[in-house]
Formats: sequence, structure tokens, C-alpha cells
Amino acid sequence: MQMRPEYLLLPANRMFITFSIIAALLLNILPWGRTGGIPDFVALVLVFWNIYQPRMVGMGIAFLVGLLMDVHAGALLGEHALAYTLLSFGAISMHRRVLWFRPAGQMLYVLPLFLTAQLVTMMVRMMMGGNFPGWTYFLQSFSCTLLWPLAEFLLLAPQRRSNEHDENRPL
Repeated sequence: MQMRPEYLLLPANRMFITFSIIAALLLNILPWGRTGGIPDFVALVLVFWNIYQPRMVGMGIAFLVGLLMDVHAGALLGEHALAYTLLSFGAISMHRRVLWFRPAGQMLYVLPLFLTAQLVTMMVRMMMGGNFPGWTYFLQSFSCTLLWPLAEFLLLAPQRRSNEHDENRPL
């Protein structure tokens, strides 16, 4: 049986975290069209950093990014902010448990988070007089979950040390 190599991660760089959140915002702002399966990149990146770096990316950042998404989408002010804040709270509250699993196991934990955030957004819209968007509305959560292993690979890449052993370094 071949084991997965365990990496000793370097400390997270605040500039890289900021860059990844801004990049996710820009990906969400792109005009993808009206298809239901486009992932919410901001939610994906926020959950990732809430799980891996809960002290650097918290609910306050999620709230501010949610307000930016509300302004961009022309949605009810606070709709995305509420959803992202609840999403961050859920991710932070279970971050130690999630880290014990490989990415495939972690997907089982993050899917309910994404579904809950989407459900909250949909409920807010429906309470304000909107119609039920249909079941394809929830495809976004599944696409975010399917992107989880790729997000982990890309967002942890700058923190990984090389596998080559250097005689001058103890680690």
C-alpha cells in the first residue's frame, strides 16, 4: 500500500490569502451566463481558508466579502453577507475535524455547508417575494464540492516544502 506523502506546510502568507480571495471575487463577477452549475468561487475559497487558517480568515472577512457580492449582484443588501457568515461559522466550528480527512472525505463535510449557504440565500429571496428557482439552483453547491480537491491543491501549493532533503535544514 502506497502512502500519500505528508507535507510539512510553511506558514500561510497573508498576501497570498488576500490574492486568492480577490481572485475568487473576480471569478464570481465574470459574466458566466444563467447556467445553474457555475460554482460560487468566493464561498469555496472562504470555506477553504476558514478550515485551514481560521485565525486569519474569519467571519468578519466573510461578511465584508458578502457585502461586496451583494452590491455586485444587485441583491438584497446582506443576503450574501448572511450566507457567507453562516458558511464561515460552520467551517470554523468544524475545521479540526475536517483536517483529519483526505480531500475526498473533506468533500462530505463541505457539501452540507455549501447547501446550507445556498438554502439561506434562497430563503431570503423567497421571503422578499421571489419565486422558487428550481432544483437546478442547488447544482452550484455540488460544483463547489467537486472543485474542493483542486482548490486544496492550488491554495496549499505555496505552503508545501520540497520533498528533497537538505542536509543543512533540520526539517
